[in-house]
Amino acid sequence: MRSLLIAPAEQARLAEALRSGADAVIVDLARTAPAGRAAARAAAGRFLKEVRGPGARPKLIVRPNSLDSGETDSDLDAVMAGAPDAILLPESLGAQSVQQLSAKLAVREADFALPDGATRIIAVADTAQSLFSMGSYRGASARLVGVAWSAESLRRDICAETSRDGCGAYAGPYRLARDLTLLAAASAGVAAIDTDFADIHDEVGLRAEAFAARRDGFAGKMAIVPTQATIINDVFPLRTMRLAER
Repeated sequence: MRSLLIAPAEQARLAEALRSGADAVIVDLARTAPAGRAAARAAAGRFLKEVRGPGARPKLIVRPNSLDSGETDSDLDAVMAGAPDAILLPESLGAQSVQQLSAKLAVREADFALPDGATRIIAVADTAQSLFSMGSYRGASARLVGVAWSAESLRRDICAETSRDGCGAYAGPYRLARDLTLLAAASAGVAAIDTDFADIHDEVGLRAEAFAARRDGFAGKMAIVPTQATIINDVFPLRTMRLAER
């Protein structure tokens, strides 16, 4: 997968993401306000069931709330009947988080008569604490197919004003997170996925950052609007991430 487009769990936005040409659509439950969680879960569940089936389609990935939020089980209960291809795990703390999520997935795969182990995991380094566990992913789980990072989530976690320096390059903590993501993925034998590019109007900047990610060994990049997916697809070669076919 080259482009992984994040979309809120809203009918119109998900339909737009589906038409974008992105290799994967990430249904985002983690950024939903508490008052809207029930509606978002219902929309996510409907979307997965409607889209899944024969024919060409992007990979379907769900980003639930973090494991320490108290909301993960409810998120998974709402979407696993739709058999998502993978779960994007925010605030991952290395092998222990991957294994905890894997156990939750195994129970629900059994409940919904899905193949054991079919739901893959992409772990995300997006907090200061998550960076200290990056070396533990190797051998953590056969479900793990990727390691990603998020500059914006990390910026919020460390209360920084910006993730960029005066020249527009990533500042030190974010360069470290990027490098650790690449090395952790290589060590674990899974795909490294680069963070999204925040300025949705700067297509030149996105293309340059995508080229740099490809050069350094990343397999793909997150997108936050459909137009970004087109540029990312143009930059990255098409590779196969080990997501189960159903």
